[in-house]
Amino acid sequence: MFSARWIRENGDLFDSGLARRGVEPHADRVLALDARRREVQTAFQERQKARNRMSKEIGAARGRGEDTAALVAQVAALKDEAQALEREDKARAAELDEVLAGLPNLPADDVPDGADESANAEIRLWGTPELSYGEAKQHFEIGEALGLMDFERAARLSGSRFVVLSGALARLERALAAFMLDMHTTEFGYTETAPPLLVRDAAAFGTGNLPKFEEDLFHTTDGRWLIPTAEMPLTNLVASEILDEDALPLRYTAYTPCFRAEAGAAGKDTRGMLRQHQFSKVELVSVTRPEDSEVEHERMTECAEEVLKRLGLAYRVVVLCCGDMGFSARKTYDIEVWLPGQGRYREISSCSNCWDFQARRMNARYRRAGERRTNFVHTLNGSALAVGRTLVAVLENYQREDGSVSVPDVLRPYLGGLEAIG
Repeated sequence: MFSARWIRENGDLFDSGLARRGVEPHADRVLALDARRREVQTAFQERQKARNRMSKEIGAARGRGEDTAALVAQVAALKDEAQALEREDKARAAELDEVLAGLPNLPADDVPDGADESANAEIRLWGTPELSYGEAKQHFEIGEALGLMDFERAARLSGSRFVVLSGALARLERALAAFMLDMHTTEFGYTETAPPLLVRDAAAFGTGNLPKFEEDLFHTTDGRWLIPTAEMPLTNLVASEILDEDALPLRYTAYTPCFRAEAGAAGKDTRGMLRQHQFSKVELVSVTRPEDSEVEHERMTECAEEVLKRLGLAYRVVVLCCGDMGFSARKTYDIEVWLPGQGRYREISSCSNCWDFQARRMNARYRRAGERRTNFVHTLNGSALAVGRTLVAVLENYQREDGSVSVPDVLRPYLGGLEAIG
């Protein structure tokens, strides 16, 4: 979220950044709203000064025994005018905030231009996409044949886009999450966190999910929101706080269920586990000084990649173009894992640097040593990884011709030494 003051000083930069996002110019509208609000504030201050001056005149007049009825009437009129201006100021502020809250973050200079995923740029490849025998099956064919992945019963329970995992596949999903958490906490310095799965409006607003993406969220009858990702509660851990510089960076990780309405996903990935209303994910969140966030972005992405490397899963990293980035992101790397059953790479992680966009919405700041003024922190988030999609990738890449599935070496200690699921 941007400040009107920054837009006054950088109007052309603001509009050009929005244009790269495919959003119409807003600087003139924002500045007009801001100018009117400042006019109202000036008028309010003038009425207050006049009231104070005339109140002193009333006191002096009464001390001289003079009639003060006319002065009292003028003060009462000024009070009414001031109250009306105060109400207008609040209305103008709300209107300005509504406009600013609906505008996305501006893309970094090195983000490729483009309207959709076709303009995303490949950064690097790892591993060789291959399978040791003929035509590969998709994950749902493998899981259903094993009798451990049930979409029909899930649909009876909850409707479409749900699944019931059982036996070794349920245990494999849990093993994947434990493996990821152990690696991120013991090797990469993230603090494991168990956050709430329900949040208030302010938390959803802070990460940029409200107001623009309300239809993508599940809303409870008591006014809370089911989290679409642990990014929402983890990032908001620093909301409204002033952190000491030496406490940064903060790095959090959490394994949680996630809930998404998938409002715009009609007809997309209707079979299988790739796009569901409920799924599990290990999330990474970092809070840094502004000068550290770009290096932290690269580090976070490498932490997510390391999961796939140790699982022996081929993947590629792409940088998203302006038209394909999320609302709050300034720059995003997507990690796409190779799925033999589909014969293509599919997203398994997005790692985004949001700069101070979310921090401004949350009022999350820090203070440098020896300084009185505060600065906004930078926030970053990334999946490391989406656990359900990682399970999909393991099933498809480790499938055997007889229908069984090999267990990757790094997961066997989490499965009691189990070498294959069959």
